[in-house]
Amino acid sequence: MASDDDMQRPATAEEAGHVRLTQMSARGGCAAKWVPGDLSEILRALGAGKEGGVPGALLVGYETSDDAAVYRLRDDLAGVLTVDFFTPLVDDPYEFGRIAAANALSDVYAMGATPVLALNLLALSSELDRSIAARILKGGADAVSEAGAVVAGGHTIDDDEPKYGLAVFGTVHPERVVRNAGARPGDLIYLTKPLGTGILVAAHRIGLLDDAGIRPAVESMMELNTAASQAMLAAGVHAATDVTGFGLAGHLHELLSASSCAAELEWENVPVFEQAVSFARQYCRPARSFALQDLAERYVEQGALGDDEYDLRMGVLCDPQTSGGLLVALPAEEAGCFEQLLADAGARPPACIGKVCDGEPGRIVLRA
Repeated sequence: MASDDDMQRPATAEEAGHVRLTQMSARGGCAAKWVPGDLSEILRALGAGKEGGVPGALLVGYETSDDAAVYRLRDDLAGVLTVDFFTPLVDDPYEFGRIAAANALSDVYAMGATPVLALNLLALSSELDRSIAARILKGGADAVSEAGAVVAGGHTIDDDEPKYGLAVFGTVHPERVVRNAGARPGDLIYLTKPLGTGILVAAHRIGLLDDAGIRPAVESMMELNTAASQAMLAAGVHAATDVTGFGLAGHLHELLSASSCAAELEWENVPVFEQAVSFARQYCRPARSFALQDLAERYVEQGALGDDEYDLRMGVLCDPQTSGGLLVALPAEEAGCFEQLLADAGARPPACIGKVCDGEPGRIVLRA
């Protein structure tokens, strides 16, 4: 007879019958997002992001492609609201749930806010074993709990293509909101997680990479950006965003455009998961990355790089990330403080990948 503990815990992947969640959708994770060019056209047609809001109360809308909406609740308190969901990029239901939740929470962290409350968004076939839904939700709940927030409900639909994510509410002082606008010439640019999750997921999906090979990327995607958010705030961050479906190039371009600045990017300093460059060289990349690259070639300078080397680097810089790191612009004199705070928190060392400079807004100069 089953014990009470057996009745309460979600089934393991083995007990759930090895359902291949990744085979139930055409693309997975943030690689399923629309490209920014198409989205921008739609948003422009809708008008400015602050239209319809209470005058002065909506502090951040979608006009600068920021990570979350910010609404003033009172003079010393603002609410931060975001929503994010996507299709599976791993087969384990628990890990899928945790990655999706970490990705959604990251938008709140990028704004310098503290997560408070989350709601589940789950689309899953009702014909699947119920334990799969339970494990997805458990993964999400564990990530939210680690963030110090709570899950208080949500919504489900019966859908043959699995999708999961969260709507997340956080809080921040109105004067301490971190925007993707605000970077200044001379700021150093930091990235807190390696690139290449999209490439490695694509390689694993077609059998070029085994479970052990993709493990570092899975662990990174499940990791919260709590420590990075706290460290950037203490170091006097000027601007920040998280790196997800538009790739490093796309998100850096948005930050620079919003800040009316350009940047020099040091390729050799960009952290990349082992084997990601090799797979990118073989054109084992998410299909979405090619559209992102076409767009990014308008604002990333090739310079003295040959065509093949430029294409390779762009393949990595335009790789759509899922639950990526924070992209942080902060004063050069605070670099040591930022690095030390992350070291004290036991977090991975951040990488200084370039600097903000004067120039055409949104322009990125790729240094060899």
